[in-house]
Amino acid sequence: MSPSIQIEKELKRGAQLSIINLVDFLIEHAYETQASDIHIDLSEKQIRVRFRIDGVLHDAHVFPKDMHNQIITRIKVLCGLRTDEHHAAQDGRFRYSSVSSPVSIDIRVSMAPTYYGENAVLRLLVDKEEKYTLESLGFSPADREKIIKAVHKPHGMILSTGPTGSGKTTTLYTLIKMVSTKEVSIITIEDPIEYSVEDVEQIQVNPRSGLTFANGLRSILRQDPNIIMVGEIRDAETASIAVNTALTGHLLLSTLHTNDAATTLPRLLDLGAEPYLVASTVNLAIGQRLVRRICEQCKIKKKVSAVERDTLKNLLPEIDEKNIKFMCGAGCESCAGTGYRGRISVNEVLAVDNEIRDAILRKTSASELRRVALGQGMTSMLQDGMDKVKRGITTVEELLRVLHE
Repeated sequence: MSPSIQIEKELKRGAQLSIINLVDFLIEHAYETQASDIHIDLSEKQIRVRFRIDGVLHDAHVFPKDMHNQIITRIKVLCGLRTDEHHAAQDGRFRYSSVSSPVSIDIRVSMAPTYYGENAVLRLLVDKEEKYTLESLGFSPADREKIIKAVHKPHGMILSTGPTGSGKTTTLYTLIKMVSTKEVSIITIEDPIEYSVEDVEQIQVNPRSGLTFANGLRSILRQDPNIIMVGEIRDAETASIAVNTALTGHLLLSTLHTNDAATTLPRLLDLGAEPYLVASTVNLAIGQRLVRRICEQCKIKKKVSAVERDTLKNLLPEIDEKNIKFMCGAGCESCAGTGYRGRISVNEVLAVDNEIRDAILRKTSASELRRVALGQGMTSMLQDGMDKVKRGITTVEELLRVLHE
């Protein structure tokens, strides 16, 4: 019996309802639909439960308001949070073992007091190593070549950039697995550790004990590593140590929150790194976003609206939309009526060559760096996304939604 039906049956039990079962079925249902997050929000009259599937929130269930305290208390008990604290934000985690499959799910919980009462957001981190490759992630042959060349250099920096939830960490994990051999020592410092990687030493950030990215990176250097992955460069201290680490014979992989590949380099300068150090250490900057794939079970031809056509012409004047077969998903049981199933990245890969290095030393703006990179043959995220639209992998509206153009 599906978890969704089990939830409905449990709700019909009224006073005999088991909150323990209800929360279990909710997690099972989220896992079954491949949701990354469960949002439990209290409103004036009811509890609204939504699942984030492929980056988009969908309504999943509505529960009676009087069940709120029991559901929140059950989740707090699972992750050892204070059940008597209702006016402060609390974070915790617990491990859930699925009844229907042998998979274990690591669940991070965030509680916050809101106008009507506490809400809960549960992030599902499934403990399984996906067999990702650069190709399955969505990198073009030309970009794969640039990445492979950079990742096999003995030192320097590879930076993956984009907003939260754009697949940066997955890209770095994929690169680490490409170079992981018995001859090299790989250490990571992450917040959180998304999943375990075989033969890689992984360290979890813990600010309470003073283990920050900066302090952890210092400690890692005393562990004799060849390759280091830093979950994120957030501040000037981490940026400074990371740049100097890459300069002293280590290959360092990390992420930054910037809009595109070209903005990554000025961002390091903003964080206090010296231009000559950035120019001599950064090998590659990868900009990326995630777009939803069209469901293969219900893919059909699509007529492009006048607004979409005009938008495309403004963004890519060279495009000939008359010769493109635009596709979309009609919606079926396989994709829960959304027309999409799964995600793929749209990317741009900026390889740092002599011309880019000269531009960095001159403290050139991000727009000028971007112009130089495009002149050197870089494919922009928009162009890469448009290529995926032409190939029937994603839709025009999905591409424009994600790139905010």
